[in-house]
Amino acid sequence: MTDDMLRAVAKNGGVVHVNFFSAFDDQKYLDAFLGQSKAQDAAVAQYIARKKAAGQPVTYLDKDRIGREWSAKIPRPPLKSLIDNIDHIAQIAGIDHVGLGSDFDGVSGATPDGMDSAADLPKITQALLDRGYPAGDIHKILGGNTLRVFKEVERVSHEMQAQKVSSNR
Repeated sequence: MTDDMLRAVAKNGGVVHVNFFSAFDDQKYLDAFLGQSKAQDAAVAQYIARKKAAGQPVTYLDKDRIGREWSAKIPRPPLKSLIDNIDHIAQIAGIDHVGLGSDFDGVSGATPDGMDSAADLPKITQALLDRGYPAGDIHKILGGNTLRVFKEVERVSHEMQAQKVSSNR
């Protein structure tokens, strides 16, 4: 997201959920990812063509496996890249507008080094502590901000339902 987009989310009271896909968080990884994208797309197309020629279905898992194989060819960036992105969003949008949106199930293994599953989330907590984030701000990033937005959405929903009921009388 651009800085202007981050400011707009903050102005609207929303939360930017940081995706752990390394191409979103690390320029060197993005450059390498884009550099091999045509070859990866060709490999996927060739695989699909072989499966279809054999009368076999192609599943998401098939495509995901190929994506993981290609992602494994690119060195994973350090966790620092992800934390730098969280820092940037907090500086531009404000601490009340940062959350985590890992996407562990959709990034084909292309996450920062050492960030392989939800079991690794404490590494983010430690990295934020190491950067001097107070516990209250870390709580916001780890889910407090998202819960705040959900509560507001629920409040507005109830308000809209009440208005609809009263207008139908």
